[in-house]
Amino acid sequence: MQPISRRRFLASTAASAAVASCPRFLRAQVPASATFLIASETARAPIPADFLGLSYESAQLAHPEFFSAQNTSLAGFLRALGSGVLRIGGNTSEYAFWTPSGKPPAPAQDSGVAGPDPGHKIPPSTATTPQAIRNLREFLDACGWRAIYGLNFGKGTAELAAEEAAFVSQTLDDRLIAFQLGNEADLFHNNGIRPANYSFDDFAKEWKAFHKAIIQRVPNAKFAGPDTAGTSAWLDQFAHKFHKEVDLLTTHYYAEGPPSNPAMTIERLLQPNPRWNAALPKITAAMAETRKPYRLSETNSCYGGGKANVSNTFASSLWALDLMFQILSFGGSGINFHGGGYGWYSPIVGTLQNGFVARPEYYALRLMSQLTGGRMVASHLLDNSNPLVVGYAARDAKGRLAAVILNKDANTDLQLTVRAGTSDSPVEVQRLIAPTLIDEQDTTLGAAPIGAAGEWQPQAQETLHSSSSNVQCHIPHGSAVLLRWH
Repeated sequence: MQPISRRRFLASTAASAAVASCPRFLRAQVPASATFLIASETARAPIPADFLGLSYESAQLAHPEFFSAQNTSLAGFLRALGSGVLRIGGNTSEYAFWTPSGKPPAPAQDSGVAGPDPGHKIPPSTATTPQAIRNLREFLDACGWRAIYGLNFGKGTAELAAEEAAFVSQTLDDRLIAFQLGNEADLFHNNGIRPANYSFDDFAKEWKAFHKAIIQRVPNAKFAGPDTAGTSAWLDQFAHKFHKEVDLLTTHYYAEGPPSNPAMTIERLLQPNPRWNAALPKITAAMAETRKPYRLSETNSCYGGGKANVSNTFASSLWALDLMFQILSFGGSGINFHGGGYGWYSPIVGTLQNGFVARPEYYALRLMSQLTGGRMVASHLLDNSNPLVVGYAARDAKGRLAAVILNKDANTDLQLTVRAGTSDSPVEVQRLIAPTLIDEQDTTLGAAPIGAAGEWQPQAQETLHSSSSNVQCHIPHGSAVLLRWH
Protein backbone atom coordinates (compact mmCIF):
# COMPACT_ATOMS: atom_id res chain seq x y z
CA MET A 1 0.00 0.00 0.00
CA GLN A 2 1.21 3.50 -0.79
CA PRO A 3 2.36 5.45 2.29
CA ILE A 4 0.25 8.33 3.53
CA SER A 5 1.92 11.60 2.72
CA ARG A 6 2.75 14.14 5.41
CA ARG A 7 0.10 16.45 4.00
CA ARG A 8 -2.52 13.72 4.34
CA PHE A 9 -1.39 12.92 7.86
CA LEU A 10 -1.73 16.55 8.89
CA ALA A 11 -5.13 16.73 7.25
CA SER A 12 -6.28 13.66 9.11
CA THR A 13 -5.34 15.07 12.50
CA ALA A 14 -6.61 18.59 12.00
CA ALA A 15 -9.48 19.72 14.16
CA SER A 16 -12.22 21.95 12.85
CA ALA A 17 -10.26 25.05 13.79
CA ALA A 18 -7.40 23.95 11.59
CA VAL A 19 -9.82 23.33 8.72
CA ALA A 20 -11.24 26.79 9.16
CA SER A 21 -7.76 28.28 8.95
CA CYS A 22 -7.02 26.60 5.61
CA PRO A 23 -5.87 29.13 2.99
CA ARG A 24 -8.93 28.25 0.90
CA PHE A 25 -11.07 29.81 3.63
CA LEU A 26 -8.87 32.90 3.92
CA ARG A 27 -8.62 33.64 0.22
CA ALA A 28 -9.11 37.38 -0.35
CA GLN A 29 -12.29 37.57 -2.40
CA VAL A 30 -15.91 38.47 -2.15
CA PRO A 31 -17.83 35.19 -2.07
CA ALA A 32 -20.94 34.65 -4.13
CA SER A 33 -24.17 34.22 -2.22
CA ALA A 34 -27.16 31.96 -2.65
CA THR A 35 -30.08 30.54 -0.70
CA PHE A 36 -30.92 26.86 -0.46
CA LEU A 37 -34.57 26.20 0.31
CA ILE A 38 -35.46 22.75 1.65
CA ALA A 39 -39.06 21.52 1.81
CA SER A 40 -38.15 19.07 4.54
CA GLU A 41 -41.55 17.37 4.67
CA THR A 42 -41.85 16.81 0.92
CA ALA A 43 -40.36 13.41 0.20
CA ARG A 44 -39.06 12.47 -3.23
CA ALA A 45 -37.45 9.32 -4.66
CA PRO A 46 -35.87 6.77 -2.31
CA ILE A 47 -32.10 6.31 -2.05
CA PRO A 48 -31.88 2.49 -2.27
CA ALA A 49 -29.68 0.76 0.27
CA ASP A 50 -27.75 -0.83 -2.62
CA PHE A 51 -27.58 2.35 -4.71
CA LEU A 52 -23.77 2.38 -4.78
CA GLY A 53 -21.77 0.06 -6.97
CA LEU A 54 -18.53 -0.66 -8.76
CA SER A 55 -17.91 -2.22 -12.16
CA TYR A 56 -14.98 -4.45 -13.15
CA GLU A 57 -13.92 -6.17 -16.35
CA SER A 58 -14.86 -9.83 -16.81
CA ALA A 59 -11.17 -10.47 -17.51
CA GLN A 60 -10.55 -9.95 -13.80
CA LEU A 61 -12.12 -13.37 -13.18
CA ALA A 62 -9.13 -14.95 -14.93
CA HIS A 63 -7.33 -14.24 -11.64
CA PRO A 64 -9.60 -16.11 -9.17
CA GLU A 65 -7.67 -14.85 -6.15
CA PHE A 66 -8.67 -11.22 -6.81
CA PHE A 67 -12.37 -11.52 -6.02
CA SER A 68 -11.91 -13.91 -3.12
CA ALA A 69 -12.22 -13.95 0.65
CA GLN A 70 -8.44 -13.57 0.94
CA ASN A 71 -8.63 -10.10 -0.61
CA THR A 72 -9.61 -8.57 2.71
CA SER A 73 -8.37 -5.07 1.82
CA LEU A 74 -10.58 -4.65 -1.25
CA ALA A 75 -13.48 -6.28 0.57
CA GLY A 76 -13.04 -3.72 3.33
CA PHE A 77 -13.32 -0.82 0.90
CA LEU A 78 -16.57 -2.22 -0.47
CA ARG A 79 -18.01 -3.17 2.91
CA ALA A 80 -17.39 0.38 4.14
CA LEU A 81 -19.89 1.62 1.56
CA GLY A 82 -22.69 -0.48 3.01
CA SER A 83 -24.83 -2.67 0.77
CA GLY A 84 -23.74 -2.40 -2.86
CA VAL A 85 -23.67 -3.95 -6.30
CA LEU A 86 -20.59 -5.36 -8.05
CA ARG A 87 -21.06 -5.48 -11.80
CA ILE A 88 -18.87 -7.87 -13.82
CA GLY A 89 -18.73 -6.99 -17.52
CA GLY A 90 -17.01 -4.40 -19.69
CA ASN A 91 -15.44 -4.87 -23.11
CA THR A 92 -13.64 -8.03 -22.02
CA SER A 93 -16.92 -9.82 -21.25
CA GLU A 94 -17.09 -10.64 -24.97
CA TYR A 95 -13.70 -12.36 -24.73
CA ALA A 96 -14.11 -14.15 -21.39
CA PHE A 97 -14.90 -17.82 -22.02
CA TRP A 98 -16.48 -20.22 -19.56
CA THR A 99 -13.98 -23.03 -18.88
CA PRO A 100 -15.72 -25.55 -16.62
CA SER A 101 -12.96 -28.17 -16.53
CA GLY A 102 -9.23 -28.04 -15.95
CA LYS A 103 -7.09 -25.17 -14.78
CA PRO A 104 -6.33 -22.79 -17.66
CA PRO A 105 -2.99 -21.00 -17.90
CA ALA A 106 -2.84 -17.46 -16.56
CA PRO A 107 -2.92 -14.64 -19.13
CA ALA A 108 0.41 -13.79 -20.72
CA GLN A 109 0.80 -10.56 -18.77
CA ASP A 110 0.01 -11.91 -15.33
CA SER A 111 -0.15 -8.87 -13.07
CA GLY A 112 -3.10 -10.21 -11.14
CA VAL A 113 -5.35 -7.31 -12.14
CA ALA A 114 -7.39 -6.35 -15.18
CA GLY A 115 -7.76 -2.62 -15.51
CA PRO A 116 -10.41 -0.88 -17.60
CA ASP A 117 -10.15 -1.93 -21.23
CA PRO A 118 -9.22 1.18 -23.27
CA GLY A 119 -10.79 -0.22 -26.44
CA HIS A 120 -7.71 0.40 -28.57
CA LYS A 121 -7.44 -3.21 -29.75
CA ILE A 122 -9.09 -6.59 -29.38
CA PRO A 123 -8.47 -7.76 -25.81
CA PRO A 124 -6.92 -11.18 -25.24
CA SER A 125 -9.24 -14.08 -24.53
CA THR A 126 -9.48 -15.15 -20.89
CA ALA A 127 -10.91 -18.15 -19.08
CA THR A 128 -13.55 -18.05 -16.35
CA THR A 129 -13.45 -21.16 -14.17
CA PRO A 130 -15.76 -22.58 -11.50
CA GLN A 131 -13.16 -21.65 -8.89
CA ALA A 132 -13.40 -18.02 -9.92
CA ILE A 133 -17.17 -18.08 -9.36
CA ARG A 134 -16.87 -19.88 -6.03
CA ASN A 135 -14.31 -17.31 -4.91
CA LEU A 136 -16.55 -14.50 -6.14
CA ARG A 137 -19.35 -15.81 -3.93
CA GLU A 138 -17.06 -15.76 -0.89
CA PHE A 139 -15.94 -12.23 -1.76
CA LEU A 140 -19.53 -11.01 -2.03
CA ASP A 141 -20.33 -12.62 1.30
CA ALA A 142 -17.36 -10.82 2.87
CA CYS A 143 -18.57 -7.48 1.47
CA GLY A 144 -22.28 -7.95 1.95
CA TRP A 145 -22.73 -7.02 -1.72
CA ARG A 146 -24.66 -8.55 -4.63
CA ALA A 147 -23.70 -8.85 -8.30
CA ILE A 148 -24.81 -8.16 -11.85
CA TYR A 149 -23.06 -10.71 -14.05
CA GLY A 150 -22.24 -10.20 -17.74
CA LEU A 151 -22.18 -13.26 -19.98
CA ASN A 152 -20.19 -13.66 -23.21
CA PHE A 153 -22.69 -12.57 -25.84
CA GLY A 154 -20.42 -11.15 -28.53
CA LYS A 155 -18.05 -14.09 -29.10
CA GLY A 156 -19.79 -16.88 -27.22
CA THR A 157 -22.78 -19.09 -27.91
CA ALA A 158 -26.21 -19.30 -26.32
CA GLU A 159 -25.48 -22.86 -25.16
CA LEU A 160 -22.21 -21.93 -23.45
CA ALA A 161 -23.82 -18.86 -21.87
CA ALA A 162 -26.60 -21.05 -20.49
CA GLU A 163 -24.07 -23.49 -19.03
CA GLU A 164 -22.16 -20.65 -17.37
CA ALA A 165 -25.38 -19.01 -16.15
CA ALA A 166 -26.48 -22.26 -14.50
CA PHE A 167 -23.28 -22.52 -12.48
CA VAL A 168 -23.19 -18.81 -11.63
CA SER A 169 -26.83 -18.84 -10.54
CA GLN A 170 -26.38 -21.92 -8.36
CA THR A 171 -23.17 -20.60 -6.79
CA LEU A 172 -24.01 -16.93 -6.27
CA ASP A 173 -27.63 -17.75 -5.41
CA ASP A 174 -29.15 -14.81 -3.51
CA ARG A 175 -26.03 -12.71 -4.22
CA LEU A 176 -26.98 -12.60 -7.92
CA ILE A 177 -29.24 -9.78 -9.07
CA ALA A 178 -29.35 -10.36 -12.83
CA PHE A 179 -27.49 -11.43 -15.94
CA GLN A 180 -26.50 -9.03 -18.71
CA LEU A 181 -26.25 -10.06 -22.37
CA GLY A 182 -23.93 -7.99 -24.50
CA ASN A 183 -21.69 -5.16 -23.38
CA GLU A 184 -22.42 -2.07 -25.51
CA ALA A 185 -23.85 -4.13 -28.34
CA ASP A 186 -24.87 -0.89 -30.04
CA LEU A 187 -21.14 -0.47 -30.80
CA PHE A 188 -20.59 -4.00 -32.14
CA HIS A 189 -20.69 -2.63 -35.69
CA ASN A 190 -17.67 -0.42 -34.87
CA ASN A 191 -15.40 -2.86 -33.06
CA GLY A 192 -15.51 -5.84 -35.40
CA ILE A 193 -17.68 -8.07 -33.21
CA ARG A 194 -20.52 -7.82 -35.74
CA PRO A 195 -20.88 -6.59 -39.35
CA ALA A 196 -21.12 -2.90 -40.15
CA ASN A 197 -24.86 -3.21 -40.80
CA TYR A 198 -25.59 -4.78 -37.40
CA SER A 199 -28.90 -3.35 -36.20
CA PHE A 200 -31.13 -3.43 -33.15
CA ASP A 201 -33.30 -6.05 -34.85
CA ASP A 202 -30.23 -8.27 -35.24
CA PHE A 203 -29.35 -7.73 -31.58
CA ALA A 204 -32.90 -8.44 -30.45
CA LYS A 205 -33.00 -11.73 -32.36
CA GLU A 206 -29.74 -12.87 -30.74
CA TRP A 207 -30.77 -11.58 -27.31
CA LYS A 208 -33.99 -13.57 -27.49
CA ALA A 209 -32.11 -16.76 -28.41
CA PHE A 210 -29.66 -16.34 -25.51
CA HIS A 211 -32.51 -15.54 -23.13
CA LYS A 212 -34.43 -18.66 -24.18
CA ALA A 213 -31.40 -20.92 -23.74
CA ILE A 214 -30.64 -19.52 -20.29
CA ILE A 215 -34.24 -19.73 -19.08
CA GLN A 216 -34.33 -23.39 -20.07
CA ARG A 217 -31.39 -24.02 -17.72
CA VAL A 218 -32.24 -21.40 -15.08
CA PRO A 219 -36.02 -20.90 -15.08
CA ASN A 220 -35.91 -18.15 -12.44
CA ALA A 221 -33.06 -16.18 -14.03
CA LYS A 222 -33.40 -12.41 -14.03
CA PHE A 223 -32.00 -10.12 -16.70
CA ALA A 224 -30.72 -6.56 -17.00
CA GLY A 225 -30.27 -4.65 -20.24
CA PRO A 226 -29.72 -3.40 -22.84
CA ASP A 227 -26.37 -2.32 -21.29
CA THR A 228 -25.75 -0.04 -24.27
CA ALA A 229 -23.03 2.58 -24.61
CA GLY A 230 -25.55 5.36 -24.35
CA THR A 231 -29.24 6.11 -24.45
CA SER A 232 -29.64 5.69 -28.18
CA ALA A 233 -32.85 4.49 -29.78
CA TRP A 234 -31.82 1.02 -28.64
CA LEU A 235 -32.97 1.76 -25.09
CA ASP A 236 -36.45 2.72 -26.28
CA GLN A 237 -36.66 -0.29 -28.58
CA PHE A 238 -35.34 -2.68 -25.96
CA ALA A 239 -37.75 -1.41 -23.32
CA HIS A 240 -40.68 -1.82 -25.72
CA LYS A 241 -39.72 -5.28 -26.98
CA PHE A 242 -38.40 -6.95 -23.82
CA HIS A 243 -40.30 -5.30 -20.97
CA LYS A 244 -41.67 -8.71 -19.92
CA GLU A 245 -38.28 -10.45 -20.01
CA VAL A 246 -36.10 -7.78 -18.38
CA ASP A 247 -36.05 -6.97 -14.66
CA LEU A 248 -33.66 -4.01 -14.68
CA LEU A 249 -32.90 -1.38 -17.32
CA THR A 250 -29.21 -0.55 -17.71
CA THR A 251 -27.11 1.74 -19.90
CA HIS A 252 -23.63 3.29 -19.77
CA TYR A 253 -22.42 6.89 -19.68
CA TYR A 254 -18.99 8.52 -19.88
CA ALA A 255 -18.77 12.25 -19.42
CA GLU A 256 -15.77 12.77 -21.69
CA GLY A 257 -13.55 11.13 -24.27
CA PRO A 258 -11.36 10.20 -25.89
CA PRO A 259 -8.51 11.00 -23.49
CA SER A 260 -6.27 11.98 -26.39
CA ASN A 261 -8.51 14.98 -27.10
CA PRO A 262 -7.01 18.13 -25.47
CA ALA A 263 -10.53 19.48 -24.99
CA MET A 264 -11.25 16.80 -22.37
CA THR A 265 -10.39 18.86 -19.31
CA ILE A 266 -11.40 19.29 -15.69
CA GLU A 267 -13.30 22.42 -16.64
CA ARG A 268 -15.37 20.50 -19.17
CA LEU A 269 -15.93 17.61 -16.78
CA LEU A 270 -17.46 19.84 -14.11
CA GLN A 271 -19.80 21.70 -16.45
CA PRO A 272 -23.35 20.40 -17.08
CA ASN A 273 -23.25 17.86 -19.91
CA PRO A 274 -25.83 18.54 -22.66
CA ARG A 275 -25.57 14.97 -23.97
CA TRP A 276 -26.38 13.51 -20.55
CA ASN A 277 -29.19 16.00 -19.97
CA ALA A 278 -30.71 15.05 -23.32
CA ALA A 279 -30.58 11.38 -22.34
CA LEU A 280 -32.58 11.75 -19.13
CA PRO A 281 -36.04 12.01 -20.77
CA LYS A 282 -35.31 8.81 -22.71
CA ILE A 283 -34.39 6.98 -19.52
CA THR A 284 -37.45 8.16 -17.61
CA ALA A 285 -39.69 7.28 -20.59
CA ALA A 286 -38.25 3.74 -20.66
CA MET A 287 -38.79 3.42 -16.90
CA ALA A 288 -42.38 4.57 -17.28
CA GLU A 289 -43.13 2.16 -20.13
CA THR A 290 -41.62 -0.91 -18.49
CA ARG A 291 -42.34 -0.02 -14.86
CA LYS A 292 -38.85 -1.37 -14.21
CA PRO A 293 -36.00 0.27 -12.26
CA TYR A 294 -33.03 1.82 -14.02
CA ARG A 295 -29.35 1.49 -13.09
CA LEU A 296 -26.37 3.25 -14.65
CA SER A 297 -24.40 0.02 -14.82
CA GLU A 298 -21.12 1.45 -16.13
CA THR A 299 -19.91 5.02 -15.87
CA ASN A 300 -16.93 7.22 -15.28
CA SER A 301 -15.28 10.47 -16.23
CA CYS A 302 -13.55 9.70 -19.55
CA TYR A 303 -13.93 6.64 -21.74
CA GLY A 304 -10.91 4.81 -23.07
CA GLY A 305 -9.59 4.04 -19.60
CA GLY A 306 -9.71 7.59 -18.25
CA LYS A 307 -7.43 10.59 -18.60
CA ALA A 308 -4.37 11.36 -16.49
CA ASN A 309 -4.55 14.61 -14.51
CA VAL A 310 -8.33 14.66 -14.93
CA SER A 311 -9.87 11.30 -14.00
CA ASN A 312 -7.58 10.77 -11.00
CA THR A 313 -7.97 14.27 -9.50
CA PHE A 314 -10.18 15.72 -6.79
CA ALA A 315 -12.36 17.20 -9.54
CA SER A 316 -13.55 13.65 -10.33
CA SER A 317 -14.90 13.38 -6.79
CA LEU A 318 -17.14 16.42 -7.25
CA TRP A 319 -18.24 15.18 -10.66
CA ALA A 320 -19.11 11.74 -9.29
CA LEU A 321 -21.05 13.13 -6.34
CA ASP A 322 -23.11 15.37 -8.60
CA LEU A 323 -23.85 12.52 -11.02
CA MET A 324 -25.06 10.27 -8.20
CA PHE A 325 -27.57 12.87 -7.09
CA GLN A 326 -28.69 13.43 -10.68
CA ILE A 327 -29.47 9.69 -10.92
CA LEU A 328 -31.46 9.87 -7.69
CA SER A 329 -33.31 12.99 -8.77
CA PHE A 330 -35.18 11.12 -11.54
CA GLY A 331 -35.71 7.96 -9.51
CA GLY A 332 -32.75 5.86 -10.68
CA SER A 333 -32.00 2.82 -8.56
CA GLY A 334 -28.21 2.72 -8.69
CA ILE A 335 -24.86 3.50 -10.24
CA ASN A 336 -21.68 1.50 -10.96
CA PHE A 337 -18.36 3.29 -11.38
CA HIS A 338 -16.07 1.34 -13.68
CA GLY A 339 -12.49 0.64 -12.64
CA GLY A 340 -9.88 -1.93 -11.78
CA GLY A 341 -6.12 -2.20 -11.46
CA TYR A 342 -4.50 1.21 -11.64
CA GLY A 343 -6.94 2.64 -14.18
CA TRP A 344 -6.94 6.43 -14.20
CA TYR A 345 -10.59 6.67 -13.20
CA SER A 346 -10.74 3.69 -10.87
CA PRO A 347 -12.21 4.68 -7.47
CA ILE A 348 -9.97 2.09 -5.76
CA VAL A 349 -6.53 1.22 -7.14
CA GLY A 350 -4.03 -1.48 -6.26
CA THR A 351 -3.35 -5.18 -6.28
CA LEU A 352 -3.76 -8.06 -3.86
CA GLN A 353 0.02 -8.10 -3.36
CA ASN A 354 0.55 -4.33 -2.93
CA GLY A 355 -2.67 -3.39 -1.19
CA PHE A 356 -5.33 -0.89 -2.23
CA VAL A 357 -5.71 2.88 -2.02
CA ALA A 358 -8.76 5.13 -2.33
CA ARG A 359 -8.70 7.61 -5.18
CA PRO A 360 -10.63 10.91 -4.83
CA GLU A 361 -13.69 9.43 -6.56
CA TYR A 362 -14.09 6.88 -3.78
CA TYR A 363 -14.54 9.73 -1.28
CA ALA A 364 -17.68 10.78 -3.14
CA LEU A 365 -19.10 7.28 -2.75
CA ARG A 366 -18.21 7.31 0.94
CA LEU A 367 -20.08 10.57 1.45
CA MET A 368 -23.12 9.18 -0.38
CA SER A 369 -23.00 5.98 1.68
CA GLN A 370 -24.10 8.04 4.67
CA LEU A 371 -27.43 8.72 2.94
CA THR A 372 -28.26 5.35 1.37
CA GLY A 373 -31.41 3.79 2.69
CA GLY A 374 -32.94 7.24 3.01
CA ARG A 375 -35.00 9.37 0.67
CA MET A 376 -34.54 12.50 -1.38
CA VAL A 377 -36.32 15.65 -0.20
CA ALA A 378 -37.64 18.53 -2.28
CA SER A 379 -35.21 21.45 -2.46
CA HIS A 380 -34.39 24.46 -4.59
CA LEU A 381 -31.32 26.63 -4.96
CA LEU A 382 -32.34 30.29 -5.15
CA ASP A 383 -30.46 33.41 -6.22
CA ASN A 384 -27.93 31.33 -8.12
CA SER A 385 -26.98 31.66 -11.78
CA ASN A 386 -23.77 29.63 -11.55
CA PRO A 387 -24.22 26.16 -13.12
CA LEU A 388 -21.23 24.95 -11.10
CA VAL A 389 -23.11 25.42 -7.83
CA VAL A 390 -25.72 22.73 -7.15
CA GLY A 391 -27.53 21.44 -4.08
CA TYR A 392 -29.56 18.42 -2.99
CA ALA A 393 -31.48 17.49 0.14
CA ALA A 394 -32.39 14.14 1.67
CA ARG A 395 -33.29 12.30 4.83
CA ASP A 396 -30.92 9.50 5.78
CA ALA A 397 -31.93 6.00 6.88
CA LYS A 398 -32.54 7.30 10.42
CA GLY A 399 -34.76 10.12 9.18
CA ARG A 400 -32.26 12.90 9.83
CA LEU A 401 -32.38 15.82 7.43
CA ALA A 402 -29.29 16.35 5.29
CA ALA A 403 -28.14 18.68 2.55
CA VAL A 404 -25.26 18.35 0.11
CA ILE A 405 -23.98 21.48 -1.62
CA LEU A 406 -21.33 21.35 -4.35
CA ASN A 407 -19.32 24.42 -5.28
CA LYS A 408 -17.52 23.17 -8.38
CA ASP A 409 -16.37 26.67 -9.27
CA ALA A 410 -12.57 26.75 -9.25
CA ASN A 411 -12.30 30.40 -8.22
CA THR A 412 -15.26 31.70 -6.23
CA ASP A 413 -16.27 30.80 -2.69
CA LEU A 414 -19.93 30.59 -1.75
CA GLN A 415 -21.77 32.03 1.23
CA LEU A 416 -24.92 29.96 1.55
CA THR A 417 -28.10 30.55 3.51
CA VAL A 418 -29.97 27.31 4.12
CA ARG A 419 -33.66 27.51 4.98
CA ALA A 420 -34.78 24.10 6.16
CA GLY A 421 -37.93 24.97 8.06
CA THR A 422 -36.75 22.96 11.05
CA SER A 423 -36.28 23.79 14.68
CA ASP A 424 -33.11 25.55 15.80
CA SER A 425 -31.12 22.35 16.20
CA PRO A 426 -27.35 22.08 15.68
CA VAL A 427 -26.12 21.24 12.20
CA GLU A 428 -23.06 19.03 11.70
CA VAL A 429 -20.70 20.03 8.89
CA GLN A 430 -18.69 17.46 6.96
CA ARG A 431 -16.48 18.80 4.18
CA LEU A 432 -15.26 17.03 1.05
CA ILE A 433 -12.18 19.00 0.14
CA ALA A 434 -8.64 18.97 -1.27
CA PRO A 435 -5.98 21.68 -1.71
CA THR A 436 -6.96 22.13 -5.38
CA LEU A 437 -9.18 20.57 -8.00
CA ILE A 438 -6.13 19.01 -9.67
CA ASP A 439 -4.86 17.41 -6.46
CA GLU A 440 -4.49 13.63 -6.71
CA GLN A 441 -3.77 12.39 -3.18
CA ASP A 442 -4.79 14.88 -0.49
CA THR A 443 -8.56 14.54 -0.51
CA THR A 444 -10.21 14.50 2.90
CA LEU A 445 -13.77 13.87 4.06
CA GLY A 446 -14.62 15.15 7.49
CA ALA A 447 -11.01 16.40 7.80
CA ALA A 448 -9.68 12.84 7.49
CA PRO A 449 -8.29 10.64 4.72
CA ILE A 450 -9.53 7.15 3.95
CA GLY A 451 -6.94 4.54 4.81
CA ALA A 452 -6.29 0.86 4.23
CA ALA A 453 -9.33 -1.36 3.72
CA GLY A 454 -11.58 1.70 3.73
CA GLU A 455 -10.78 2.75 7.29
CA TRP A 456 -12.01 6.27 8.02
CA GLN A 457 -12.27 8.23 11.26
CA PRO A 458 -13.71 11.73 10.73
CA GLN A 459 -12.11 14.32 12.97
CA ALA A 460 -13.70 16.96 15.15
CA GLN A 461 -16.07 18.79 12.86
CA GLU A 462 -17.70 22.16 12.65
CA THR A 463 -21.14 22.66 14.07
CA LEU A 464 -23.46 25.37 12.81
CA HIS A 465 -26.40 26.79 14.71
CA SER A 466 -29.58 27.89 13.03
CA SER A 467 -31.35 31.13 13.70
CA SER A 468 -35.05 31.34 12.83
CA SER A 469 -34.57 28.07 10.88
CA ASN A 470 -31.78 29.64 8.80
CA VAL A 471 -28.22 28.29 8.67
CA GLN A 472 -25.23 30.18 7.30
CA CYS A 473 -22.47 28.09 5.71
CA HIS A 474 -19.30 29.09 3.88
CA ILE A 475 -18.36 26.69 1.04
CA PRO A 476 -14.88 27.21 -0.45
CA HIS A 477 -14.34 27.10 -4.19
CA GLY A 478 -13.84 23.61 -5.56
CA SER A 479 -15.35 21.72 -2.62
CA ALA A 480 -18.52 20.15 -1.29
CA VAL A 481 -20.24 20.02 2.08
CA LEU A 482 -22.60 17.64 3.82
CA LEU A 483 -24.88 19.27 6.40
CA ARG A 484 -26.86 17.12 8.84
CA TRP A 485 -29.43 18.29 11.35
CA HIS A 486 -29.55 16.70 14.79
